[in-house]
Amino acid sequence: MKIRISWPAGQVTATLDDTPTTTALLAALPLQATAHTWGEEVYFDTGLSPALESDARQVVEPGTVAFWTEGNALALPYGPTPISRGDESRLASPCNVLGRIDGDPRALATVRGGDAIHVQKA
Repeated sequence: MKIRISWPAGQVTATLDDTPTTTALLAALPLQATAHTWGEEVYFDTGLSPALESDARQVVEPGTVAFWTEGNALALPYGPTPISRGDESRLASPCNVLGRIDGDPRALATVRGGDAIHVQKA
């Protein structure tokens, strides 16, 4: 399952795993949201409120597609956040892991807070 995430300065695709949160996200597509940034992470509200899954994690690899249940948001880390230790990508709290950005996740560095984000099936 692939999605495309686009914003005024670029786009990425992501490959998603088969999880309950992924199923809910795919059913809600296409969606548009306003981007927020937190260190080297982009996140945005989805309007969804899935439960925290049993394999949720707070520290993930850059390029992970995560769902932050506390904020009803997709979280897309591409490097350290303000609470990271060293170079790790540490999310605000444990998040459901949905999949990975295809290619270089540093493309997300061109997202600016307030940008319109579009998510659709790829």
